[in-house]
Amino acid sequence: MKAFAVAAWVGLSICAAAQTTPAAPHVLGPVGTLSQTPPPDARLKPSVLLQKNVQARIDALIPEAKRRGSVGVTLVDYGTYQIQLSVRAASGGAEVHAHWDDVMMVEEGNATLVTEGRVVDAKTDPNGETHGARIEGGKRQALAEGDMVTVRAGTPHQILLAPGTTYGAMVVKIREP
Repeated sequence: MKAFAVAAWVGLSICAAAQTTPAAPHVLGPVGTLSQTPPPDARLKPSVLLQKNVQARIDALIPEAKRRGSVGVTLVDYGTYQIQLSVRAASGGAEVHAHWDDVMMVEEGNATLVTEGRVVDAKTDPNGETHGARIEGGKRQALAEGDMVTVRAGTPHQILLAPGTTYGAMVVKIREP
């Protein structure tokens, strides 16, 4: 089973944990968008993210990622969690999320994940998000298609790519209380 299925499972589990009754699911169309932000007190609808449609969306984002270095889109936003696609054609900078856990499922390509350590040239914005040039003294882990990673809020992390590589991941962002 592809790693992306875990994203749907995580999302549906969060619905169950919130004791909501899901309504009819939204389905990500071929290269279309799936965007869902419920009004307050709305029943959350489950989301079906079919692998063929996720892959088509990643393929469609690769040219923009090659121009810009990276691109991301939010597929579902329930407030307490989001499901996003992240496509990279270049290494990213260091990040530390103050309020969000990341669950990343590698859908395409290879990368190196650097975690922990110290963020060099760190700058924190008013939302508590820290960005920097790189991580010093971190731990490195090779990632390949099908791998799944969790990064808890407050953990420095960075995705590094070899030149000429593209990388696509589905990311479930879970808001920490």
